Amino acid sequence: MIYLYDTTLRDGTQGEAINFSVDDKLRIAQRLDDFGMHYIEGGWPGSNPKDAEFFARARQLNFKNAKLTAFGSTRRANSRVDADPQIKLLVDAYTPVVTMVAKTSKLHVTHVLETDIEENLDMIADSVAYFHQRGKEVMHDAEHFFDGFKLDKDYAIATLRAALDAGADWLVLCDTNGGTMPWEVEEIVNTTMHELRLDPNADQAKIKLGIHTHNDAGVAVANALAGVRAGCQQVQATVNGYGERVGNCNIIDTIANLKLKLKRDCINDAQLRGLTDLSRYIAEMANIAPNIRAPYVGQAAFAHKGGIHVAAILKLEESYQHIDPTLVGNQKRVLVSELSGRGNIAFKAQEYGLDASKDEVKQVLAQIKEMENRGFFFEGADATVELMLRRAQPGYQKPFHMIDFLTVVENRAGMGLIAEANVKVRVGNEIAHTAAEGDGPVNALDRALRKALAPHYPNINNVHLTDYKVRILDGDKATAATTRVTIDSSSGSRSWTTVGSSTNIVGASWMALSDSLEYAITIVG
Repeated sequence: MIYLYDTTLRDGTQGEAINFSVDDKLRIAQRLDDFGMHYIEGGWPGSNPKDAEFFARARQLNFKNAKLTAFGSTRRANSRVDADPQIKLLVDAYTPVVTMVAKTSKLHVTHVLETDIEENLDMIADSVAYFHQRGKEVMHDAEHFFDGFKLDKDYAIATLRAALDAGADWLVLCDTNGGTMPWEVEEIVNTTMHELRLDPNADQAKIKLGIHTHNDAGVAVANALAGVRAGCQQVQATVNGYGERVGNCNIIDTIANLKLKLKRDCINDAQLRGLTDLSRYIAEMANIAPNIRAPYVGQAAFAHKGGIHVAAILKLEESYQHIDPTLVGNQKRVLVSELSGRGNIAFKAQEYGLDASKDEVKQVLAQIKEMENRGFFFEGADATVELMLRRAQPGYQKPFHMIDFLTVVENRAGMGLIAEANVKVRVGNEIAHTAAEGDGPVNALDRALRKALAPHYPNINNVHLTDYKVRILDGDKATAATTRVTIDSSSGSRSWTTVGSSTNIVGASWMALSDSLEYAITIVG
């Protein structure tokens, strides 16, 4: 069994631009427990009032799976443990588990703590014993363990023995600077385990090791897995790898790899299927856009774009997927672009519930390749792709046809900039000619078009434009550059994206806008 120790609420909050309120932390703690974490580190009650308040309020939470942990450090040098104010705050947190960080490296003992190496051993022993005697489960976080081991192996091991002899339940080996390589981690953990068991007085059953890695060299997850392979039974990490500097070990990737690659028991299959939702929930709480390329849970993790790849997965999914994405709560996606083959288009037609013929697929594929050459981009514009497929089918009737439109922007004295649009469209046998003002030419165009269509299709009153993006494709052409416009729309229960491209920004906007409303009328309903 590998135990999962989540430190998002403490180590994760040390990441740049991450700041959780007390209410946020309480909600996250509950979500981590619901997911199935074994330990949740709530914070450092001695570091700030927010964490002290969190632990006071967390007593009302009813954890089903996890044990809540308070984090702190060993007593100060040359002082009594029962007189240390930081130790008292750990007591007042009333958590079943206490995690204490201690110096392992001689370099840090002498230059950071500015004390002698024997006093550091006493600090560790006194602090661990103090909480052990009070019935707490004690985690000994051996800070800078791997660097300290390389500097002086015997002293690094001695710090672990001091904690173990004083009653520590877990010895957690920390790669605090994040610069150790996976093969070093495996070798050092193996050696550490061997050295601890050489002690004739050691209780073999009590030697339980954990691993805590940082990602400064980009190998934090690999290091955690190496530690497990060498005998660690606990992994400390954060959701999405949030943390100081470049971040911590990502517990999302680690869980998936432990469960699916190393075949180690850490959570059950149902909990594993909640991995993607957990990752995105914590990203939302942190107000950070999810990494679409995140392994296992990213939007692009199982996205297929190349025509050869798509042709293969349509025959055999595992040909270009290392796992079934549903195991981690994700899904396979097929993208449409100039790199597409017929399989991409056929897959999308099937996804939209369309029975597209080979000729229709071929026609739409050729159209997409030609349009992308002119600046269109269809990867994120599924609504425009679906409309192209539907238009290629016999009997499809467009709900309206643009005859012409005119936009004017003028600077009126005393009123500032004013935009106005005139639109003439044919709906069935009728021609509607409307005008509207707006904050800009696109806004005016949107209002005029809706005014023309609403009497015939009242459902468009429920459609809202939620985002409008403009990208200049060839900036070297200055004001004559090709412009791509992407519009996100929503009807409340459903959202979709359309795209347009032209050397004229209003023309590109019209394409995306008219597609958005056509999609709303013919498909959303």
